[in-house]
This record gives sequence, C-alpha cells and structure tokens, in this order.
Amino acid sequence: MAREDRSRRRIRYPPEGVDAKSANIARVYDAFLGGKDNFAVDREVVQSALRVSPHAPVQARANRAFLRRVVRYLVREAGISQILDIGSGLPAAGNVHEVAHDINPMVRTVYVDNDPVVYVHGQALLADARTTEVVTADARRPSEVLDHPGVREFIDFRQPVGLLLLAILHHINDDEDPSGIMAGFRDAMPRGSYLAISSFRMPQPEQSEQRAITVEMQRLFRAHLGTGHWRSDEAILDWFGDWELLAPGLVPLPNWRPDPARAPPDKIYHGFVGGVARKN
Repeated sequence: MAREDRSRRRIRYPPEGVDAKSANIARVYDAFLGGKDNFAVDREVVQSALRVSPHAPVQARANRAFLRRVVRYLVREAGISQILDIGSGLPAAGNVHEVAHDINPMVRTVYVDNDPVVYVHGQALLADARTTEVVTADARRPSEVLDHPGVREFIDFRQPVGLLLLAILHHINDDEDPSGIMAGFRDAMPRGSYLAISSFRMPQPEQSEQRAITVEMQRLFRAHLGTGHWRSDEAILDWFGDWELLAPGLVPLPNWRPDPARAPPDKIYHGFVGGVARKN
C-alpha cells in the first residue's frame, strides 16, 4: 500500500495471528517500561521478575537512555544520516527518529521487528512520516532484513549506516548462530558505518550477588519467553567483529558516555552492557 494511505488504514487489534494468552518479548519489554501496549500475561512476567529483582525496570529504562545517547552521538558527532533499528520493539517515548530529528530532520530511519503488534503500532505512529518506515522482518535472517523493499527504499548501503541491535541479541539462541547473524549484517555495511549493541551480560564470579540474581532471571525468562541469554564479555565483543570499538568500550549501559545526572549503580548494574563500534 502506498505510503500516503497509511493514516487511512483500518487497524485491527490485536492483529491477526497475535496470541494474547502467551507472553511476548516486545510486550514484556513495553510493560517493564510502564507502557500500555501489553496484556495481562506479559505483566505477569514483569511481576515475577520484580520478585527476583525490584531493579529490573531500571535496566529497561537504562537501555532506552542508552539508545537516545547513541542516536545523538551518531547524528550529531558521527554525521550519520540513515539508521537501521533491528529488533526495534514497540514504540516508546524518545523513539530513534524523534531523537535524530531533533538534530537533523532529514535523517532516515527504518524500524525492523518480526512482531505484528510492533508493525501495527509503528504504522499508526508513522502515519504522516516521510523519512521513517517500519517493516516486518526477522533479525535471525539478515538477508530478509537487508533485501526488504522497505529497507531498500530508505537505506542507501553505499553510504554509512547507523546499525542498532539493542536488547535483541540476548533473545537469539546459541543454535541460531548469533555470531553468524552479526557477520551477515556487518558484511553488508559500508565503511564509515557504526554498530551499536546492548545485551544481557553474565556478571563475573566475584560479583556473587548480581550473578545469583542474573541466574534466576535467566531461568525466569526462559520459562516464560523461551529465550533469554546472559552471555560473557567475550561472546558479546565477538558480535562487533573487527570493527573499532569506541571509548569507553563495552560497559554497563549507564557508563556509556553518561548524562551528567545519572542514577547510582543498582544490584544488577553489571548485567546489561552496551557498546558502539565503527567500520574503518
């Protein structure tokens, strides 16, 4: 359907094929952020997580704050004018295109997610957009994302791209080959591109209290969502390949180029990390 017809689409909710009786990754994350686009089953997962760690929503908010700082860096300092947000999740305050357009209204953004709920809400949000698109594709199949007509319409792969994979790779299982997936995305990016990743991280053995909480959270996520992997620094760093990791490196999310008024560390502070790298 033509872009100008978006605002006239009749949106069916829940969308066809959506199971409102099973917890869903995007909706659970929305519930952690205090959003309204979730069901009771998703909120039950959040309540279970809160019993393990009352700080869990803080980490979700830290990831959103990390996203905003990364986008500001990419647009203002690195001069990036096109962003591909893979595993974008449900729209929330401070979306990528909104942050980017505060600096440069001409930045093009494509949101990619495999969840039909994300597509419905994205289409409603972007009814009048001319520089922003949302498409349905699966991050586990890079070619499906990169060759999607909606991606090709907005992203010129001859020019540097800001590639975002935030809070998505920890939901890709080991047997789905996250390293191979990331190699596929990196190889398609031109020189001068940037890659931002955030992911759950298993705390070190000496961080015993955090590690115990993390192990229980991992058990809970796998029981309710069928996924959720807290990985080592080495595994996460491998996803950046040979790209140049920018200072301060792979760090707990609040430590990446922090805002002046950041909150003090919490008990699961080391369990969610992020970094940004450049393809030279």
